[in-house]
Amino acid sequence: MVMTETAPVTALQPKARLTGKIIKTTLAGALVDVGQSVPGVLHISQIRKDPVNKVEDVLQEGQAVDVWVRRVRKDRIELTMIEPLRYEWKDMQPDMVVNGKVVRLETYGAFIDIGAERPGMIHISELARGYVKEAKDVVKEGDEVEAKILSVDAKKRQIRLSLKALQPEVATPPAPERAPEREGKRGKRGKKSEEPEQTQEPAEHTEPQFTVMQLAWQAAQDRSKSKGKSSRAKRQRATDAEQEEILNRTLEKRMSTGA
Repeated sequence: MVMTETAPVTALQPKARLTGKIIKTTLAGALVDVGQSVPGVLHISQIRKDPVNKVEDVLQEGQAVDVWVRRVRKDRIELTMIEPLRYEWKDMQPDMVVNGKVVRLETYGAFIDIGAERPGMIHISELARGYVKEAKDVVKEGDEVEAKILSVDAKKRQIRLSLKALQPEVATPPAPERAPEREGKRGKRGKKSEEPEQTQEPAEHTEPQFTVMQLAWQAAQDRSKSKGKSSRAKRQRATDAEQEEILNRTLEKRMSTGA
């Protein structure tokens, strides 16, 4: 009898892996000796994932098999030859670190079998720090990887993983300090000076300054205008006196004739 598990029945936990020997086959399954005080029972539906028509077609008495514990009862240990899921949906939580195998690559990322009902997906942006053009530049099918769970959605059957979250951050070198600019060059480069610009105050209004020649010419113009006005006034007075004299003579003439 081959046995790798010697713990008492009460200490066996579901999913515990055991090695046993087929001691009897039936139409419904087989009995397996796993070194415990009670026999192990293997149902025909638990022999493999594909349907089994006859147990004898797959198992023979005395054959050594690897099995996993499904449930522990008082009178028997229920077994399965189908490797159970490593993680149930309720077992997976964000920030958990899991191991898995790359099973598929896509343009948008990679799928990792971590032993859950569905493979976890690593988006291309979570494969590595920095730019990644294609998923195959980082991983390939069959690679064993360690990843961190980002989120789990049991309703949608989605598991989001990240390789980047487990990678150390790349330190960004500090930007070099700019050397202080010399005084006097800022104006040449067209940059604003630190000193406030001086605004030029408007010059006070001053009377125009004339030269001597301009003053003499202006005086001559004024005299000419004055003479012209005097001549016109004399002519007007002469005309008025002449008209008055004519009017007087006319009146005198009419009075002498008795008109």
